[in-house]
Amino acid sequence: MTEERLPLADLLAKAGDGDFLRSVAEAVLQMLMEADVEGLIGAGRHERTGERLTYRNGFRDRTLDTRLGSLQLRIPKLRQGSYYPPFLEPRKTSEKALVAVIQEAWIGGVSTRRVDDLVQAMGLSGISKSTVSKLCKDIDERVGAFLDRPLSGEWPYLWLDATYLRQREGGRIVSVAAIIAVACDAEGHREIVGLYIGP
Repeated sequence: MTEERLPLADLLAKAGDGDFLRSVAEAVLQMLMEADVEGLIGAGRHERTGERLTYRNGFRDRTLDTRLGSLQLRIPKLRQGSYYPPFLEPRKTSEKALVAVIQEAWIGGVSTRRVDDLVQAMGLSGISKSTVSKLCKDIDERVGAFLDRPLSGEWPYLWLDATYLRQREGGRIVSVAAIIAVACDAEGHREIVGLYIGP
């Protein structure tokens, strides 16, 4: 089974590196995963028991971005079945909040390079331009669903308005019109019913 105590002497030896808290966090999370896997398997590392359900099959590396910096974790793999630590659940609340901040910054016109600076200012190691683009694809899907939705009911009044924006096309910056259609239904409620970008 797992050791009952943290290898504190090893951690204290690393204290001079300036990464002491990060090392402690990595060690604690690694011990939690080991204990979790031992309970799942029914046996400790290198332990032979009749209650064993499966065997270990190496590790996979995973980086966990935290306020302490990036933690390098080794997630145990199993021969049969799978194990994924509960504290690494995809899209946890903090990660959703980070994605929302990145999307809001992008909508607000912050460039992908400056989004990297923003993420670093929040204490993380940074984010690539391609990752920002992938995260913001969700916005395109939601806008597409909004524009393709069916309109029902009567809309006796319709207003069209436009504002000019600068957009990159073919390697150069051009001025385009963002045309917005606002309609009013029979009860007096206004709603944006359409959006189009054109010359």
